[in-house]
Amino acid sequence: MDLEFSSEQDLLRETVRGLCRKHASYEVVRALEDDPDGCARDLWRQLGALGLTGLRIPEEYGGTDQGMLEAVVLYEELGRALAPTPHFSSAIVAAGVLLRAGSDAQRREWLPRIASGDAVLAPAWLEPRGGFDPGGVRLAAEPVDGGFQLSGVKHLVAFARGADRLLVLARTGVGDEEIDLFLVDPNATGVALAQRKVMGSDARFEVRFDAVRVRSADRIGTAGSGWTTWDAVAQDAAIVLAAQAMGGADRALEMTVAYAKERHQFGKPLGAFQALAHDMADASTRIDGGRTLVYEAAWARDAGRSVRRLAPMAKLFADETFVETTKMAQQIHGGMGFSVEYDIQLYFRRAKQLQISWWDSRTCEDRIAADLLDGGGPPDLRSAPA
Repeated sequence: MDLEFSSEQDLLRETVRGLCRKHASYEVVRALEDDPDGCARDLWRQLGALGLTGLRIPEEYGGTDQGMLEAVVLYEELGRALAPTPHFSSAIVAAGVLLRAGSDAQRREWLPRIASGDAVLAPAWLEPRGGFDPGGVRLAAEPVDGGFQLSGVKHLVAFARGADRLLVLARTGVGDEEIDLFLVDPNATGVALAQRKVMGSDARFEVRFDAVRVRSADRIGTAGSGWTTWDAVAQDAAIVLAAQAMGGADRALEMTVAYAKERHQFGKPLGAFQALAHDMADASTRIDGGRTLVYEAAWARDAGRSVRRLAPMAKLFADETFVETTKMAQQIHGGMGFSVEYDIQLYFRRAKQLQISWWDSRTCEDRIAADLLDGGGPPDLRSAPA
């Protein structure tokens, strides 16, 4: 594994950091907290104009066909800025599903629009009192003439209000993985959205489906293939979210170090107290280790190696690092760290939200254990061929 980034990757990092600094300042982030749309529109337009919404989409569909390492660079910077965009939902998850299992017609219709940022697709996966495994999908898709009828509830659906389509996981049989994926118009008869407030203050919705009709042509992939497709895309998603967590942790530590140098107690800066200095040193060590694990997962994915263990390892460690770093940061900031006037609390809340979203810690541990016990030896760490 080569940990030295190319000049193009360095330029990508600088470009995204500059865009976030200009279009996703803390003032913008604060203004969009609990906003029903929740998207920094100026940033979103710039990401589309530079081809970054099509980063993982092939050129034939208007994308730039970049690797997972480039996606990790992008998401580290989005995480540093807490940038509020639907990039993850639409450009990573939905685009990944369409690329893996979509029909030619579905790809031609949606991928160019996702790549340009003109369309947003919002995955609707989790359900009330459901988990992250196939058993958590209970929304029913009953066959009817010419298509299916969907009934049930999804919750914590990000950016649903501004989505052009919902990407819905629905149960089509009693078998554990008899699940299919459907494209559903959020304005269709029988679809009802209600915003739900969450710790991270991003745009999340409960979506109710009351006998919603969808065409057979709106099913993605063959019958019963939905969970296999979803699980494969979920591994890529976990890697980029791990990168987002590492970017946030790194920025939170930077802010805390700056504060510890400026704030004085008993005639000397906070950073001069050994206990606090050691806390920051521990955080720096965890961040460096977590970043390397995320890069390894991205490198393995680009090299065509399995990431069944590396993806949940990266997500688990990155989430824990983000949470522990922001906890330490708030302790060093003291009571002011919990005040809404200080920016560090923005990172603290989003760290915990990220840890319990997508795959939570228990799910990551279950996946790591399953691969460890059922899949054999450790990941192949040999260097990629030149």
